[in-house]
Amino acid sequence: MHATAFLNDIPKPIWIAAMVMGFIVFWPIGLAILAYTVGSRRWGRRAMAGPGQWHNTETPQPAGAWGKWGDWSAPWNQAQSQSQSQSQRPPAPPSGNAAFDEYRSETLRRLEDEQKEFVDYLERLRRAKDKAEFDQFMADRRRPTIVPDHTPGS
Repeated sequence: MHATAFLNDIPKPIWIAAMVMGFIVFWPIGLAILAYTVGSRRWGRRAMAGPGQWHNTETPQPAGAWGKWGDWSAPWNQAQSQSQSQSQRPPAPPSGNAAFDEYRSETLRRLEDEQKEFVDYLERLRRAKDKAEFDQFMADRRRPTIVPDHTPGS
């Protein structure tokens, strides 16, 4: 039996007791146990399925226990991927209800169309503002400047 399989078979209450005892005996031991349990996803999001999560979906696992940066970078990676390609998200898994799946896909398509229209509207506003500012600049530049004559005695 591999050490990993042995460690995976240990129930959560024993891990908690070992961590508490580790903190009591010598705090780095407790900290190491805490780091291992969090790092091995023993107490991660997958272990805590709460309300609002789909019962038939599974979170993909990165390579290794923590992947490159672990769960701490997941919100950053998600935000980066969303900002890079809003319309290139993978299709949602089927829910098992054909009517709901059709409604969801139609609503998402409609929202993506509205988002494209809004982005186009903002671009037109930016261009109009830039044109107005440029026209004002050119008008000010073409206007002759009157230099007052400051000759003494006049």
